[in-house]
Amino acid sequence: MARIAGIDIPKNKRGVIALTYIFGIGNSRAKEVLANAKVDESIKVQDWTDDQIAAIREQVGTFTIEGELRSEVQINIKRLMDIGCQRGIRHRMGLPLRGQRTKNNSRTRKGKRKTVANKKK
Repeated sequence: MARIAGIDIPKNKRGVIALTYIFGIGNSRAKEVLANAKVDESIKVQDWTDDQIAAIREQVGTFTIEGELRSEVQINIKRLMDIGCQRGIRHRMGLPLRGQRTKNNSRTRKGKRKTVANKKK
């Protein structure tokens, strides 16, 4: 199992797919990393040589990834909440941020349904 940026990437997957296991590296960035490191995308991780792994580590090191990226995202969210903008208020309330309707959907953000009893007459 190859270890890149403190993450064990699976050895039985193609390079492009395996690199996406690192937080902050998606499909397009994985392709870019492999192209810059001159490694074929279709080669599985277990077939990488030590020189190829070193080149990939070097390329991955140029990006903000994993813990540093996670903390940066959290700081950005906290900033929005502190200045009290619309997105910050929605974060604080645990509701969707980007204009989605909340009457019927948005269960992912709102959580399990909380039933409210009817008012007695």
